[in-house]
Amino acid sequence: MASNGNPRREATIERATKETRIDLALAIDGTGEYRVGTGIPFFDHMLESFARHALFDLTLEAKGDIEVDFHHTVEDVGIALGQGFRQALGSAEGIRRFGAFVLPMAESKVDVALDISNRPSLCYRVELENGRIGNFDASLAEDFFQAFAQNAGIDLHIEKRYGRSPHHVVEAVFKGVARALREAASIDPRETGLPTVKGAL
Repeated sequence: MASNGNPRREATIERATKETRIDLALAIDGTGEYRVGTGIPFFDHMLESFARHALFDLTLEAKGDIEVDFHHTVEDVGIALGQGFRQALGSAEGIRRFGAFVLPMAESKVDVALDISNRPSLCYRVELENGRIGNFDASLAEDFFQAFAQNAGIDLHIEKRYGRSPHHVVEAVFKGVARALREAASIDPRETGLPTVKGAL
């Protein structure tokens, strides 16, 4: 059973600026199928992991000025994915709303907690000893999740407990957020309306 506001819980987003062009299709109640292409291999890997662990079906093609910098593409993908999630969620009736996950990866561990509250915020406590993952600047992960949280209407908390490898830490972040989001967006069969006493998220 899906949310009453959008029974299929699917969305399509087209976003075009002078810096990027993004085409996205998202299904929340999917099986984790993905087809992703941003021109940034490590970022593609993170988005694929995100879709697989959230069990979202995701088709995403992004063309950006990556010869200048990866920032525009990473941030705009976060915006588009957040907009797609919010659109697909519909009225949000029946969702569990809260989600949390502790994700271990090799020597690293990351804690994630989130609230689909329509009061977006990001608390990102992830310090890295080395900020480079190949040619990818690991600090861009924070920019991505800031854009995603703001546009999805999510209060998102991410904290690194420990870890040395920036690859392992950032991958644990993406997988941990995906798993927490999978829980929060799932339908609770006991929930008959919006999970709030205020009458609106």
